[in-house]
Amino acid sequence: MKRDIFQAISDPTRRAILLLIATQALTPNALAEEFDVSRQAVSKHIKILNECELLEQQKVGREIFYQLKIDKMKEIDNWLEQFRKIWEDRYNQLDNLLLTMKNKKNGK
Repeated sequence: MKRDIFQAISDPTRRAILLLIATQALTPNALAEEFDVSRQAVSKHIKILNECELLEQQKVGREIFYQLKIDKMKEIDNWLEQFRKIWEDRYNQLDNLLLTMKNKKNGK
């Protein structure tokens, strides 16, 4: 079953896993050591991230290393871009309002 990428990042543990593997590939055991949950729970999170194509697997001997698929994160970034424009407009409106208030206070 293909899951939605936003479903994957909705969970704090999965977001933490993504942060951990963003800089280096890690095994499931190495990831599990970073959390106060069972190895099986971490494996379930990895499975969801894998189903959303956020992870790449590399087998080295008997170990499987997971790393982040940076290009897949672009899907999230593209979706957020529409909100960045809204936020920037609102911040600009706030800046203008504060400048107007400051000018009125200073008698300009």
